Amino acid sequence: MRKLAFAGLAAITAAVLTTVGVAAADPPPSSLVQIPSFGANPGALAMYTYTPAGLGTGRPVVVALHGCTQSAADYYAHSGWPELADRWRFEVVFPQQSTANNSLKCFNWFSTADDTRGNGEAASVKSMVDKAIADHGSDPSRVFVTGLSAGGGMTADLLAAYPDVFAAGGINAGLPAQCATSVVEATNCQQNDQRLTPAQWASKVKAQYPGYGGPWPRVAIWQGTADYTVYPVNGTELRDQWTAVHGVSPTPTSTQSLPGGTTLTDYAGQVRLYSIAGMGHGTAVDPGTGPAQCGSTGAYFLAGICSSYHTGVFFGLDKGSGTTTTAVPTTTTTTTTPSGTCVSAGNYAHTQAGRAHQSAGQTYANGSNQAMGLWNTFTIHALRETSPGYWILADGQC
Repeated sequence: MRKLAFAGLAAITAAVLTTVGVAAADPPPSSLVQIPSFGANPGALAMYTYTPAGLGTGRPVVVALHGCTQSAADYYAHSGWPELADRWRFEVVFPQQSTANNSLKCFNWFSTADDTRGNGEAASVKSMVDKAIADHGSDPSRVFVTGLSAGGGMTADLLAAYPDVFAAGGINAGLPAQCATSVVEATNCQQNDQRLTPAQWASKVKAQYPGYGGPWPRVAIWQGTADYTVYPVNGTELRDQWTAVHGVSPTPTSTQSLPGGTTLTDYAGQVRLYSIAGMGHGTAVDPGTGPAQCGSTGAYFLAGICSSYHTGVFFGLDKGSGTTTTAVPTTTTTTTTPSGTCVSAGNYAHTQAGRAHQSAGQTYANGSNQAMGLWNTFTIHALRETSPGYWILADGQC
């Protein structure tokens, strides 16, 4: 049920495809509006927008993609993006999937007919961006995209396919760009370490727009350590992919502790990984009226921290909006070496200490789910804790 209802990905069951603030006081609030015609629509998607009343020209655009079983209205109601749009003055585009395209309304992030430049759903989203810019005189250099799960997977694909369109992206419980090209591969991507090098991951991005010389979109990655729909290893793989695309080291330049058990790891300002201890599958929200709060809880909208707020700050949406962002208290440690405790031990000892778990006689690191081999005292590995409860293989580093 977790996989079917999830908000985002892929599996075959029977013959069914299952993939996967404070608002400005003046002017008055607007509402979600469907745009019936927005140009070429080869992916047969619906376009909805939220435009703050009195929005001026030259403002940013954020594309927000819902997860499986969800709708544009769900993401509008719970994600917090509309209230941030009121506060910081930008338009939000909410693409909507249909059951005709996917039985669970998942964006088809695993299909080359839909997730590549000029094709299918990806091309439809590009048309929506063009429409938003034309209708409101938006700033084409400040177009951003974010999404949950299947929407997060499509976000990564859009960043790869249209790096000339999107300045940055926010991927919530999503997957690396072009991880899969079929439903079977999609399920494997959700659950398992693909054992690719950062360079191999980067090549999947760069192959989507041959000859493009940059700049590449900056990327914010959100991942719960207890997500067993889209396993936490996907956050690590996304980190590897986009740091390699940017040509920056996968060694953190800084770490921060944020509310909700969140650890922010920054990589030269180009890539950020937000790891949320104990969170399952969903978009993190923090209902309330505080300066860093936004969103509301619901199915796959989980209380803890407002990811949309922090992603918006990462995008720079708070700058030049006529409002001042209040800093969120953090505990910051700057490091030039991989962060966290590093332990070298046998696989049995790792599982007994809670650093790993075993299944069918094989051992897997907690959090990253990286395969460690046989569950015994003779198979030795080093594990490093990069955020609470999130362990990665670190052989030769301890």
